[in-house]
Amino acid sequence: MNENPIATLLPDGGFVGIFRTIGCIGDSLASGEFESKLTPDAPNGYHDYYEYSWGQYIARAAGTKVYNFSRGGMTAKWYHDFAEENHFWDDDCVCQCYILALGVNDSHQIPLGSVKDVDLENYENNADTFAGHYAKIIQRLLKKQPKARFFLMTVPRSERNPERDEFYDGHQKLLYDLAELFPYTYVLDFRKYAPVYDEEFRKKYFLAGHMNPMGYILTAKMVMTYMDAIIQEKPEDFAQVGFIGTDFHNCNAKW
Repeated sequence: MNENPIATLLPDGGFVGIFRTIGCIGDSLASGEFESKLTPDAPNGYHDYYEYSWGQYIARAAGTKVYNFSRGGMTAKWYHDFAEENHFWDDDCVCQCYILALGVNDSHQIPLGSVKDVDLENYENNADTFAGHYAKIIQRLLKKQPKARFFLMTVPRSERNPERDEFYDGHQKLLYDLAELFPYTYVLDFRKYAPVYDEEFRKKYFLAGHMNPMGYILTAKMVMTYMDAIIQEKPEDFAQVGFIGTDFHNCNAKW
């Protein structure tokens, strides 16, 4: 894209409403997590309030069903066991569209890796890197829903934790590489287009180390607006979304 796709935020879900089911795979920032502190000397509390997540704001704005396949502290490696324990791989959880927002917690736990760590024939052979585990999520979902659309979210720029910038810059490139590797996969490049999460931004949209309700609504609007821009830019990729998960398609249109 030559212009900022989220320069003007949509008041509703735009064309995101073409998806009747969306799965949000992510960490605390995908879970509507709030950070509590009852007294100055008390430890911080961390609470996933899914109704405040940007995914559920999308659901209400776009009139679609959104699943929170997320939890505070989530990593790409952990997700496989987490999804198994919560039956997120089951048939009744299969979606037409998935938004992946992982990488923040991975940045200090595992090497980034590259698309060379991905075995397209057998995901069990993927390397023990972020790239390997992240790609494995997509590969497992493609086995359940071969025509699903995937939107991969990069990490916005921040003035905090500059020591992680190298990982996040590499993460940004990796997601573009994965989008080339897998069908119908697109990048929501918030690292390039979102506001910098500086101190002024945090005063408005954060509650301690996590977002406040306004921050989650803002994120929902950015995600919806960006997805809408991609759909409008490549309408031929989305013409048959209504057939995803069915036995039908139209041979005269791009599948």
